[in-house]
Order: sequence, then C-alpha cells, then structure tokens
Amino acid sequence: MVLLFSRAGCLLIQKSCKYCGRIHDEAYVCMAKPAKRKKIDDAVRFRNSMTWHKKRQQIRQRDCYLCQVCIRELYGTRRKYNYEGLQVHHAVPVNSSEELRLDGSNLITLCSRHHAMCDKGEIPYDEVKQIILEQEKIIVEHKIYPDIMLNITKT
Repeated sequence: MVLLFSRAGCLLIQKSCKYCGRIHDEAYVCMAKPAKRKKIDDAVRFRNSMTWHKKRQQIRQRDCYLCQVCIRELYGTRRKYNYEGLQVHHAVPVNSSEELRLDGSNLITLCSRHHAMCDKGEIPYDEVKQIILEQEKIIVEHKIYPDIMLNITKT
C-alpha cells in the first residue's frame, strides 16, 4: 500500500493490484480483473425449462389463479381473493427431490407474501400439504365436467 498526498493535501491511497501487479488508486477497477460468471446449477436449469413453465401454468390454472392460503383466510390474509404476485411453491424443495419437481401433489399457488412465509417455515409443511391435497381432490371430483362438455359440443 502506498500513501500519497495530492496538492490539495488530500490523502490518496494506492494499492498493488492482485490482477496485474501494478499500483492503482483504491477506486480504480483493473481491466485485468476477470468477469464474474453466474453459476448455473441443476435447479436454475430446471426453473428455466419449458416443462417447468408449462407445469407452473397448469398449477395456477388448477388453483383458479388465486393464492390458496389467502382464499382460506389463513396467516394474516389481507385480501381473500388475492390474484396478484402469484408464485408456484414446492412443498418439498426443488433441490431435495427430483421426483417431486413436477408432481402436482407437491405444488401450490401462493402470493409472494405467503410463499416467503412457507420458505421461512412460518407456515408448516403439513398445512401446505393439506391444502395441496384439498386442491387435488377438487380436481379429481370435477374432472368429468370438461369431458361431458366436449361430448355435448361434438354431437
């Protein structure tokens, strides 16, 4: 480290650069410094995949484009029919199980607030799983209606 004083009497600190070996001002960004590269792991590749985007859309549609915690008025819900800032949450995290990544019984639509609460553990896993099972049951019970409507329109 080299200490210099300017004509105005200000202290200028200069350091040797670990990238090129020269001496630069402290605020100088050396051109020899390598660019940072983002680490792309398996979870990032999964989240950018078309299969995830399609599945995420299916889950939102299954959940009627509403936060499933808000609609049940749980955990400090401010608005019952919340359709803003929706995200699809994995009950079992993406990194924990590859088999459950695209399994509908592991996915739920949540607003950003409740998604953050789930990630922090403020909403218990068992309760999230129960809500998902309720949604899956509703779909199984009402799945016959689209088929009937298709048959009616074809005849």
